Amino acid sequence: MKKLFGFLKKIDDNILKWLLIGFIFFVPLWPKLPIKTINYTYIALRADDLFLGLLSFVYVIQLLRKKAFLEKKFFILFTLFWLSVFASFFYNTYISKEIIYHHLGFLHSLRRVEYMIVFFISLSVIKTKEDFFQIIKYFFVSIWLVTLYGLGQKFLNFPAVQTMNPEFAKGYLLYLTPEARISSTFAGHYDLASYLVFAIPIILSFYFINNKKSYLILFILSLIVLIYTASRISFGAYIIATFSFLIFIRKYKFSIFVLFLTIILMLTTGELTKRFLKTFQVRRILVDEKTGAVYIGQKITTKELPAGSFYIKLKDQKEPIKNNKNNEKNNENNEINLDKFKQEIIQEKIKEVTSTGKVLTETEKEKLISTISANLKPINTVVSDISFATRLQVEWPRAINAFKKNILLGTGPSSITEATDNDYLRWLGEFGLLGTFTFFLILFNIVKKTFFSIKKKLDKNYLPFIGFTFGLGALLINATYIDVFEASKVAYTFWIVAGLFIGYRLKYEKN
Repeated sequence: MKKLFGFLKKIDDNILKWLLIGFIFFVPLWPKLPIKTINYTYIALRADDLFLGLLSFVYVIQLLRKKAFLEKKFFILFTLFWLSVFASFFYNTYISKEIIYHHLGFLHSLRRVEYMIVFFISLSVIKTKEDFFQIIKYFFVSIWLVTLYGLGQKFLNFPAVQTMNPEFAKGYLLYLTPEARISSTFAGHYDLASYLVFAIPIILSFYFINNKKSYLILFILSLIVLIYTASRISFGAYIIATFSFLIFIRKYKFSIFVLFLTIILMLTTGELTKRFLKTFQVRRILVDEKTGAVYIGQKITTKELPAGSFYIKLKDQKEPIKNNKNNEKNNENNEINLDKFKQEIIQEKIKEVTSTGKVLTETEKEKLISTISANLKPINTVVSDISFATRLQVEWPRAINAFKKNILLGTGPSSITEATDNDYLRWLGEFGLLGTFTFFLILFNIVKKTFFSIKKKLDKNYLPFIGFTFGLGALLINATYIDVFEASKVAYTFWIVAGLFIGYRLKYEKN
């Protein structure tokens, strides 16, 4: 009986920590398979929501029994943000009527609480220095598994479950084509890349304090998988955050090694380099001077990132753009013959007119052809890829207009659809200045407790705090191009790891 009581006491003392460790593995590794789809959206109830429900329930029970604690200063900051989110929801639901589907607005508001609550659970389980280093190792094990699966996806045809569009979000197993960007166990390549750029500075910091080759190998694997995602913004975030971190801690020789390694891997894979070259392309396009419609002659293939309709007009319009042999070799998606393309546009316009049942006489047809032909003018331009063009022409202006409608509270959660592809504009558009300011207040206080407090030097273990801060910096760079703090796997991971570091820091202060 005594052994039984001892066993039950051990479970009682450690159940929250064990569940958190399970969640650390579950979040990145379990695919986003839907359990229940929410109406009017492709967001769904998934297994991680149920797991978090259990984890939160146990945390509340342990709080009431005083076997867990709540960090009050951070709880006040988080509560201010949550209150600003729900204030925006209630105002835009019942007063301004900006939120059409009330249940979506409520679920989007609740999601902010859901992602961030793990910060307090994670913080609470750190009772000793050993707890921190034990749990953070499980985080590294999960990265090992994510990267190995990603490589298996690239070379062994492992399946993927993605939510990049409404059809994929139904939970289909996808087998990627050779040129497709890998996503490992994540919902898309952007999410996976964000996860890795956050983790890499932390991995390197542990390599420097332990000098174990396993951390160096994990870094190299993470970098390889990051490059295979071909995410340009994440790669840029990696370059800025990682090299800034290495220079800050004065690892100059190691930074040269990392630089050469990065260049070699980029040249070996090639896909990321191609995507960078496709970001802006010099092209001769057709513009309808009457309507402003843009027509870009290009061969659309699964291997290429097509050009979008956003363009910058070049000054020299006298000569057509001439592609040299090197450009043609590097640009498989070269523009097609403009004269032929122009005739195709004219024929499409004629079909649009005749599809309504109208019969054109030869005179009317010739007049229509002459008018369309006269309006279509070829111009030399620099065009962006479709990814950047969509953000610049649709998503970002939509968020800015939402912010203009209500500077203080925005137009409410869910009001500017599931994606804005810029977290800063999303916060401003949905929550206004109030929500954006309170969120940044949380991040500032986290950085204050990690980066600015390292001057006190937690013996040699201050390096991971620097690594964590630069990892957060990488996420903030990513947030300029994707909704990184809204991606569940990335958001859960960030708030868990942030809680671990803050828990360790607070424990150090008390001792």
